[in-house]
Amino acid sequence: MARIDNFDDDEHLPRPNDRSDDDLRRFREQLRNGEKDINNTEALEEIIQFYFEHGQYEEALSFVDRLLSFEPFSSDAWQRKGMILNNLYRYEEALACYEKALQLNPTDPEAFVNRGITLDNLNRVEEALQSFNSSLELEPLYEDALFHKGVTLEKQERFEEAVTVFRIILDINPEHADGWYEIGYCYDFLEKLEESVRCYDEHLNREPYNFNAWYNRGIVLNRLGQYTKSIDSYEMALAIKEDFPSAWYNKGNAYANLGRLYDAIECFKMTLQFEPGDVPGWHNLGNAYEELGQYKDAISAFTNALKYDENHYESYFGRGSCYDAMEQPKKALLDYKKAITIHPEYGDLWHAKADAEYNLGCIEECLESYRMVVKLDPSNAEAWFDYGDTLYETGEITEATESLERSVKEAPNFAPAHYTLAKIHILLREHKAAVASLSKAFALDPQLTKQFKKDYPDLKSHRDFAPLLKK
Repeated sequence: MARIDNFDDDEHLPRPNDRSDDDLRRFREQLRNGEKDINNTEALEEIIQFYFEHGQYEEALSFVDRLLSFEPFSSDAWQRKGMILNNLYRYEEALACYEKALQLNPTDPEAFVNRGITLDNLNRVEEALQSFNSSLELEPLYEDALFHKGVTLEKQERFEEAVTVFRIILDINPEHADGWYEIGYCYDFLEKLEESVRCYDEHLNREPYNFNAWYNRGIVLNRLGQYTKSIDSYEMALAIKEDFPSAWYNKGNAYANLGRLYDAIECFKMTLQFEPGDVPGWHNLGNAYEELGQYKDAISAFTNALKYDENHYESYFGRGSCYDAMEQPKKALLDYKKAITIHPEYGDLWHAKADAEYNLGCIEECLESYRMVVKLDPSNAEAWFDYGDTLYETGEITEATESLERSVKEAPNFAPAHYTLAKIHILLREHKAAVASLSKAFALDPQLTKQFKKDYPDLKSHRDFAPLLKK
């Protein structure tokens, strides 16, 4: 599952304070009082801050323009206008404001940080990093510059570099909760999973109500195979934020990994309660029902997945498998064919298609499908066997032998391939070779002894085979 938490580009800005709507009414009253109060720059700054903190950026922009009409040479006012424009996604205009602010005050590290944030939003990554570095040249241990530099590196999947930057922050300030969060995220991608969990724990010791951190921690624990612990982590995320469909979904996956399919189903249903169009939720609900043998419910779930994404080949595959299990190979074949048109390089689909064609008696089509399987996956011993076994049934003995020998080469302990090879040797009256193949087959799967007696009742007392059967 993709990362849920993306840090706001203005994370370093003041958070909303306790000022209420009463304050807003007071500010508006001040403006209605006339020219004298409008000229009060302190009041304007307070109004701008209030609107900004409450996400009312258009209103904030109108008042920052008013402020700049009184203080056109204020670098802080220009920088604030840039921050407002950044939040309105007017990035080029924001950059122009930051440039004006830096012309007025070229030693302001905060202006370089804000410019870097906007450049990152424009995907001008190297320029963004250069801007953060300019801030750090002015103030080498400036946490905001370090943090946003690390986040930008992280977005570019330059995780080793990002870790180095976040480590500097934590050396300066071990209580930097967001630093612990981000470094935990990086360690996840660097496959340092135990370290990732430890860093998320450090973050949660400082920010215990961050549901995203509990969620990400659950993802890492799931990757470690610690499914019960991952469920506990998802439950903490859900205790904080119940309407968190990704947490319900991944909790369901963890239950499925534990074989607790009914619990998994309930979690997938909760996912769909909050996100009715969640295709992976419908698909995994179908998978759980399929594993329980509840094929009609599984088909319904896969069908819903396809309603929301008609190109979701996995759900065509899943639904086809259910039709196969219900002995409806015609319907299964239709789904497999549709899935193959979407993802023709998926060997398992061709294998399922071949099996359905075999069951329908479409032998030529079946053989062509098996050829596609082994072309796409040359090490697939089972596919080589199915191909060879079908060729044997059609009398293509030479090609069947080659396919079965390839199956044995890829999987020496695959008993069915040895057994069919023995049948070919018997057909060719190569009794010594047949005995050798049967010895391997019987040793690997003693049940094949009974099958041999059923298939070849006349050979039970044959001098070449009787000693083998007595064993």
